[in-house]
Amino acid sequence: MENQTLTGLLKKVASEFPNRRALSVSGKFDLTHARLQELVDHAASLLIASGIGPNDTVALTFPNNVEFVVMFLAVVRCRATAAPLNAAYTAEEFEFYLSDSESKLLITPEVPIQAAKAAATKLSIPHVTANLASATSHVTLSSAAESSPDLVSQLVNDASDVALFLHTSGTTSRPKGVPLTQLNLASSVQNIKSVYKLAESDSTVIVLPLFHVHGLIAGLLSSLVSGAAVTLPAAGRFSASTFWADMLSYNATWYTAVPTIHQIILDRHGSKPEPKYPKLRFIRSCSASLAPSILERLEESFGAPVLEAYAMTEATHLMCSNPLPEDGPHKPGSVGQPVGQELAILDEKGLVQPEGVNGEVCIRGPNVTKGYKNNPEGNKAAFLFGWFHTGDIGVLDADGFLSLVGRIKELINRGGEKISPIEVDAVLLSHPEIAQGVSFGVPDDKYGEEINCAIIPREGASIDEEEVLRFCKKNLASFKVPKKVFITDSLPKTATGKIQRRIVAEHFLAQISTAKVPKFGA
Repeated sequence: MENQTLTGLLKKVASEFPNRRALSVSGKFDLTHARLQELVDHAASLLIASGIGPNDTVALTFPNNVEFVVMFLAVVRCRATAAPLNAAYTAEEFEFYLSDSESKLLITPEVPIQAAKAAATKLSIPHVTANLASATSHVTLSSAAESSPDLVSQLVNDASDVALFLHTSGTTSRPKGVPLTQLNLASSVQNIKSVYKLAESDSTVIVLPLFHVHGLIAGLLSSLVSGAAVTLPAAGRFSASTFWADMLSYNATWYTAVPTIHQIILDRHGSKPEPKYPKLRFIRSCSASLAPSILERLEESFGAPVLEAYAMTEATHLMCSNPLPEDGPHKPGSVGQPVGQELAILDEKGLVQPEGVNGEVCIRGPNVTKGYKNNPEGNKAAFLFGWFHTGDIGVLDADGFLSLVGRIKELINRGGEKISPIEVDAVLLSHPEIAQGVSFGVPDDKYGEEINCAIIPREGASIDEEEVLRFCKKNLASFKVPKKVFITDSLPKTATGKIQRRIVAEHFLAQISTAKVPKFGA
């Protein structure tokens, strides 16, 4: 059973490698695997004493710090469901996510995230803060709950427990809730461990936010279940100025990032190279398509193979990856071969397509969610013909390597952050002076894709770009705010009068450049 739950895998590692480093906060303190397990069990006992039990959802909004890691694992240990949330959300967004996840408790740092606190207060959800003063102390909660270790030792985690609840922006205005079980998590981390041969000798620095499936599953949890070590930057987030110093100090052997961060790291290397770089086994790229030219520059600059992967929340992250050099060649422009699951290219009738023929990428395996929360329509569409449908168009080559050639869904993929354009449209249309509004993705050198919008003002209105951006900033998280606003008196439509984002994007891009609509990636 221990291989079927994340908690079982972590306990096994704590007994096999008790004294090996598990988690460090750069320049502050280190925790061994055994010590991390102690902290998690103690924090779980505090949560149980606070009334948290099996199937309860607990929302967490933190920077990338030790308190988040301990409290996340403690929630899972209680047989409860952890719902990590982006601290950049507005109060309205927090309100939606807290209520949609049916959270029973919100946990934040001692200096709370005000928008989250306001939303929890409005929804009458209890809010506590968590703090770990030093490596030798325990996490304290502001609820002043008493520790009851016996209650934790009696708890048996089950493979079917829903351990993680995330949202994925759908092509409708309502983001879809994705419940992921202990079995989903255990399967995925073991797939990642296997394809990259992660071991207790490995070490990485986390550069991605831990509220996102990429950083959480591929960076943090896969390392911990391998007996490997993870370092969190002192600032609680990625910093290009400290990244290589941390990688060297903590003997890093690999890192995983989105293309945007790879580009930032490359730009810094070009303008301010480090005196020394660590010897890396590999560099991993995922969450958006990596241009072959960037892959080549990374390999040249840092002397390590760059392995592009393909992932999504519903698959508990990993679906495909390029292999390590000892297991075969990796192919620039491809997201690699399926890892630990079945993958097929299907046509609209559900028939499997041969190599070289485009179709929808579909998967099935123990890492795949059983279905969206309270969303029968979404589930009906997503699980046709006995497969999970990704919404991406792809093609397999003779070696079973997948290349993504397009996307059915209209999500805007900004540096790995998936943005629902309909959500942005809804905000635009809620402005009293906007008659019509449409948002769309455009190619961007830094983020792969950026968000723009076009609006038609109401008759007699004198709205300008500055006002549209001010309004969006007030009502959307910063990463969802359009970077350019086109003010127009008409929007291109199809013959049947429908607005198609691709056509709108091409129309407005043609006005400012000869840029093409991008190749969409994972």
